[in-house]
Amino acid sequence: MRESTKEHWRTYWKVHSDADELYSNEGRVVDSIARACPLKDSTVLEVGAGSGRDSVALVGMGARVVVLDYVEDSLTVVRREAAKSGVELLLVCGEATRMPFREGSFDVVFHQGLLEHFRDPGPLLEENRRVTAKGGVLLVDVPQKYHVYTLVKHVLIPMGKWFAGWETEYSVADLERLVRSHGFSIKFSYGDWMVPGFFYRSLRYGLRKVGVSIPKYPRGVPPFSSWAERFRRWFRTKRAAFYTFAVVGTVATKD
Repeated sequence: MRESTKEHWRTYWKVHSDADELYSNEGRVVDSIARACPLKDSTVLEVGAGSGRDSVALVGMGARVVVLDYVEDSLTVVRREAAKSGVELLLVCGEATRMPFREGSFDVVFHQGLLEHFRDPGPLLEENRRVTAKGGVLLVDVPQKYHVYTLVKHVLIPMGKWFAGWETEYSVADLERLVRSHGFSIKFSYGDWMVPGFFYRSLRYGLRKVGVSIPKYPRGVPPFSSWAERFRRWFRTKRAAFYTFAVVGTVATKD
């Protein structure tokens, strides 16, 4: 079974160095942080850089942001994104479970697409707690357990065919319980559907491997009617909706 090693992620970010070709999280992380606390002049740490687009957006809202990743190739992508947007980020290459920062250094600590790669997430969350200021905010964003994404993933992982190597997933109740057990109080949780859907994304990535390109977002699909969009906005606030989302996140404060 292929693990999510440094070499795996070096290869991934060399192949996916064009962040514009990757799907964004449609602002859910940035919006959730902004909902939780004021951003102007706050100190923010993103753990596990990815493309860095969330961090770039947070700088644009007045935050001072540090981005940490243990793979330099990922930080190269972040550096490029920051330069395109004309913002400054402090980039640090280091381990998420042994970060080179003093205790209580950050008003906000967040990660998206990271926790699920740890078989034991305890050391990561303990280190998150250590570097978060008292009363500061932690945001954790992960794949949601009850989704077709999870079913397909658990078929492909044993075959060594899953793009991210090994990973797990969480229900919103699992995630809240885990974060709470490491000394945080839950402020709120959120979730989002995958747009475009999982199968369209899989088709697009599969075709790219054989040199065929299709649009990042499908064309010719009419937008939701106004009543359907109103229903979506209403339903997403209900607890039942969390078991239909592709991703869930929780926002908590350090006790």
